[in-house]
Amino acid sequence: MKNRIIIFALLLLATASWAQKKESINLTNALIVGQFEKEDDRYNLEVALTEFFNENGVKAIPSLNVLKQGSDLRMLLLDTLEEVVSKKGIDTYLLCSVRGYDRRFKKASSTNDMETALGYGTLFSLYRAEVVSVTFEIFIYRNNQLVFSDLVRCGNVSTKEKVLIRLKKKLAKRIRKW
Repeated sequence: MKNRIIIFALLLLATASWAQKKESINLTNALIVGQFEKEDDRYNLEVALTEFFNENGVKAIPSLNVLKQGSDLRMLLLDTLEEVVSKKGIDTYLLCSVRGYDRRFKKASSTNDMETALGYGTLFSLYRAEVVSVTFEIFIYRNNQLVFSDLVRCGNVSTKEKVLIRLKKKLAKRIRKW
């Protein structure tokens, strides 16, 4: 009787741990899209994330290499620009924006298509003088379908450069899971 209980418990634990494992998205390439109103914030974030992903073995290019300055991000969905991006070997779009300056945010439960996500506006800048915490929201799309989303909280920030340094540090721990 004890053997049956032990075997049952082991099977239960094995199936529970198997069910909790997430499928990896196998991130090998990405077009980095920073969603900001200010062009300098967008430039700083896209360049920092591009450098980070290239250093970690993920082929990445910023959207500023594809779009003209001041263009609407939804232009990335045009067939001509999709061809340009695919010729560069990119099939994944990584959208990043500031969700806010608080630590209480939760992941978005909606799974919007890429056109809707590219149309999101943001009122937040990369850094504001009176805050000490910045929460980033990251969406990863393939074939215009959401495959992954995450929130990255960066605390103890005092300058725009520190925000980017903290973001890279947090992403270094998370990229292994992606």
